[in-house]
Amino acid sequence: MLHRVNLASCLVLWITSCAITLAVDPNDYMARALQLMSETPLIDGHNDLPWQLRSQFNNQLNKVDLNTLANTHTNIPKIKDGRLGAQFWAAYVPCDTQYKDAVRQTLEQIDVIHRMCQKYPEIFMFASSSQDILKAFNMNKTASLIGVEGGHSLDSSLGTLRTMYQLGVRYLTLTHSCNTPWVDNWLVDTGSEPSEHNGLSSFGKQVIAEMNRLGMLIDLAHVSEEVMNQVLTLSKAPVIFSHSSAYAVCPHKRNVPDDVLRRVNETKGIVMVNFYNDYVTCSNTAKLSDVADHFDHIKKVAGADIIGFGGDYDGVPRVPEGLEDVSKVPNLVAELLRRGWTDEEVKAALGNNLLRVMSEVEKVRDSMSNEIPDDVPIPNEDVQNPCRTSFGYPSTTGSNGSAQSLSTLAWTNKLCY
Repeated sequence: MLHRVNLASCLVLWITSCAITLAVDPNDYMARALQLMSETPLIDGHNDLPWQLRSQFNNQLNKVDLNTLANTHTNIPKIKDGRLGAQFWAAYVPCDTQYKDAVRQTLEQIDVIHRMCQKYPEIFMFASSSQDILKAFNMNKTASLIGVEGGHSLDSSLGTLRTMYQLGVRYLTLTHSCNTPWVDNWLVDTGSEPSEHNGLSSFGKQVIAEMNRLGMLIDLAHVSEEVMNQVLTLSKAPVIFSHSSAYAVCPHKRNVPDDVLRRVNETKGIVMVNFYNDYVTCSNTAKLSDVADHFDHIKKVAGADIIGFGGDYDGVPRVPEGLEDVSKVPNLVAELLRRGWTDEEVKAALGNNLLRVMSEVEKVRDSMSNEIPDDVPIPNEDVQNPCRTSFGYPSTTGSNGSAQSLSTLAWTNKLCY
């Protein structure tokens, strides 16, 4: 008799379970997604809208209305629909500026991000700390942070790094798609470019230490795998990948291998998943579900505590079906819930992971507050080129102690290209 009761009870439970499953539809997942996004800020690691402002308008922000701008992945209505709680805006300039005017152009990108916040104060709040992000979220504004995308923007100067930090820059992507005089980029791993430093040079290691001292996030998107591992060993603070996906899902060298994912877990960092089709499926086409596969894989290999969102909107020509612009991100959150992600796991990926990493970077900064700035310059022989003078180095004076001659400078300038 007892056996029959248990069998009947199991049947009732099975039928009830089926009924509940049938009752759940995509709109329920979406409602749950929007609820979670109202409780935890969606923090995106990388958006190139500032570059669109330069390329389309030469940074003449007075000629742009972000409420009506239609030919970008990002505008104010899309930001509102996408529930964007915080955004790292990329201060990016191309590798072509290296050894030329990279610093000036990067400063102009930093300037346009500040001006964007000033022009739309009801939408954006400039942020430079983890607490600022939460403050902006509580005010129903999008916290706006700056990340400089590419070490070439420093012109191999620790003084420039410190100045950019003072201007509000909170992460530096160590390279873009070019080697700098102190670090190798991801193309080295494809064989299309030679390694120049076997990862980081001695000066590159100085940059890492100084970023730790300042409290600047170290971004390993775009670097070679050797650099990833060197920095994970050297850095006292957790690192980020601001816009990179999982190599095991799409074997593109811009993505993160499983062994590195595990090291990111061990060092409490974060990998913010990129939406660019080429990094999602290694092809021209992709769907929202393909992006969710990267989230699932990273969670399986290294846990939900290292995952974030790094869309790369307005910096790429192709994005997945279902993630056509910033407004569509809630669709991805709903898909993760549909796949069985818990509320806590989703909230971790939305913003709690990045807040934790940023808070830890700030703690490391505070613990190093008594250390003096590093003012040892990069060796002159590592940066000599026709567009760079050498004042301050021994070569700037002749045997009689006189400064580098004006005629020599004029000759150098003629060669600058």
